[in-house]
Parts: sequence; structure tokens; C-alpha cells
Amino acid sequence: MTLTQLLVSWIVMSLSLFVISKVPILGVEIDRFETALISAAVFGVLNAFVRPILAFFAFPITFITFGLFVFVLNGIIFALAAAFVAGFRLRYGLWSAIFGAIAQTLVYSFLRGLLG
Repeated sequence: MTLTQLLVSWIVMSLSLFVISKVPILGVEIDRFETALISAAVFGVLNAFVRPILAFFAFPITFITFGLFVFVLNGIIFALAAAFVAGFRLRYGLWSAIFGAIAQTLVYSFLRGLLG
């Protein structure tokens, strides 16, 4: 991945986080776009280092639930990012994290599709 691709991915992730924070039913609150930029960076670091460890230990549960536990893992990473970044809050706890992670994935995929 080139530096340009990394920057575009970071900006698109930040934008998708900021967009889902404007959907009140999800309970994801981000104060400013700068907070979304920091959150996207923290989210990327957590996905790179913490997610593989969680996925390894959660494999039996993920296998038993036919992969549905991955949504919970995504929510945990989302909640950890919210815990580390000031100005990024989850109004409804883990439910906001799970639904926020799903919404963020959908918006991110849509935006990346627009960019090609």
C-alpha cells in the first residue's frame, strides 16, 4: 500500500466515522472532524495489532456462531477506539459499537466505491 493510498483510506475512514456520527439512532457521537481523524488512526492501529489477537482467541465462538461473532469483535474494536479518543462517545454502549461498526463499514465501502 502506497502512502497516497494510506492517506486516502484514512480520510475516507474519518469521513465515514463523521457521517455515521450524524445518524442519531446509532448513538455514535463524534464532536469534530478532527476527532474523527484521530479516531480513524486509532481504529487502524487497533485493527492492526489488537484485532488479530482477539480473533485468535475468539475463533471457537466465531466458529460455533457461523461467523456472526465477528460483528461483536468489530464492536469491541469500535468501543476500544471510542474509549481511547476524547470526543468520541457511544451513547448505548456495546450496542452503539456494534451497529456503529456495521454502519461505518457500509459507509466506508460506499465511499471507497465512489473513489474507485
